[in-house]
Amino acid sequence: MDYNARASQQFRSQGQTSRGPGQGRPKQDDSDAFMRLSDLEIAGCISDIGVPFSREDLLKPQPQQIQKVFEWFAELLMNITRETVEPAMRAAAEDVCKEHMDIIPPDTRNLMGFYASLKKLLVECGINDFSFSDLLRPTHDRLVRIFSYIINFVRFRETQTATIDEHFNKIESTKARIDTLYIENQDMEARLDEMRRERKMMESQAKEKMKRNEELKAKLLELTKGQAKVAERMEKAKSEKERLTGVLEEKTEKCIALRQDSEKLRPYAQQSSAALQANLTELSENLARDKGLTEALEKRTRALQTSADTFGVVSNDVTSCIKVLEEVSNELQKEDEENLDGAKRRDALSERGNNVRDVERTEALLQRQLARWMERTEILRKGSNEKADAAKKRMEELRSVHKKLTEERGDKGREMERRRVRIEQTEKKMADLKENIETEIHSAHDEYLKMDSHIKLYITEMEQAI
Repeated sequence: MDYNARASQQFRSQGQTSRGPGQGRPKQDDSDAFMRLSDLEIAGCISDIGVPFSREDLLKPQPQQIQKVFEWFAELLMNITRETVEPAMRAAAEDVCKEHMDIIPPDTRNLMGFYASLKKLLVECGINDFSFSDLLRPTHDRLVRIFSYIINFVRFRETQTATIDEHFNKIESTKARIDTLYIENQDMEARLDEMRRERKMMESQAKEKMKRNEELKAKLLELTKGQAKVAERMEKAKSEKERLTGVLEEKTEKCIALRQDSEKLRPYAQQSSAALQANLTELSENLARDKGLTEALEKRTRALQTSADTFGVVSNDVTSCIKVLEEVSNELQKEDEENLDGAKRRDALSERGNNVRDVERTEALLQRQLARWMERTEILRKGSNEKADAAKKRMEELRSVHKKLTEERGDKGREMERRRVRIEQTEKKMADLKENIETEIHSAHDEYLKMDSHIKLYITEMEQAI
């Protein structure tokens, strides 16, 4: 009997093949077995977090109590409860159902919204088959698996508290910065709107003042032209008055001279009646002419006095026009000052507009930086999630490999023990076989010697017989 190594190797491979179906369970079962906690441990953990819970509650679950536990976990990990999802679900119901909002009760609607948020949490925890029946008709096996994954996730989260707090603080600071920038942006927009309103008011006022200025300028030009005409007429009236005054003075002197001459000639006229009659006639004619001339001069004097009075009135009008012109000049000066002030305000407004544009550019730059940081944060989060998933998968693979290696090691140990027993048995058989072979060799050698002696004796007898 010999030891066939190939047959033993074939037997080993057959033994491993025969064990294959037992070892070919899915990795999900391995991970569930690794992540699964005992009922007492689950009940103790839930009781430790502040919710009264016992092993009997897990064995015979009640939907209301299980929903309360799930709601507490969601509030702990995501800050979400049925009350927090109520406004969004009510708005969605108003948008979808409108007049028929009473079709779905508020409790059912809030529970459906809470279920959607809870499902996202459980997907992150590793439960991908969570359904609505787990809330309404929970079973012991499903609850043990779900609570085990959630409790392990909470424990993992507690071990990563520093990293989570760091990222949370960064996110909070970013949110605070965003809120600050948003408030500043709103203030800037309010200031910009106010400046635009002021600019529109100033532009309307400037247009009104420009229009009034144009009207005053046109009126001033008309008054200036009227003043020039009045001044020209006044100069003509003054020159005519001077001329008529000179003529009146000349006629008066001539009249006085003629009276003096008549007084001198009066004695001589009395000497002859005919001569006196002739002189009288002549003097009457001269007197009539002088009276007519005097009356004409008086009429002209009255006309000149009327013209002088008219000129006084015109002079007063001109004085009032000059005052109006001075007021208009003051108004124009004020208008120029207001135009300068408006130009300064326009410059200040343009400068504020530039500041607003700078603020908008700064805001756009900060928005881009925020987007980049958010992208980086998202990339880091995805990278950390991918690393965590890879580490989880690697851990699961290592667990499965370790389990396989443990099983193979146990199989190999048992196989080695069987081989050792077989080797010992084989060695014992080999030793017995060796002893038997040696005994047979000795006996065969003795038989050979005996046969040799018999043959020699027979040959000797044959030789003797020959």
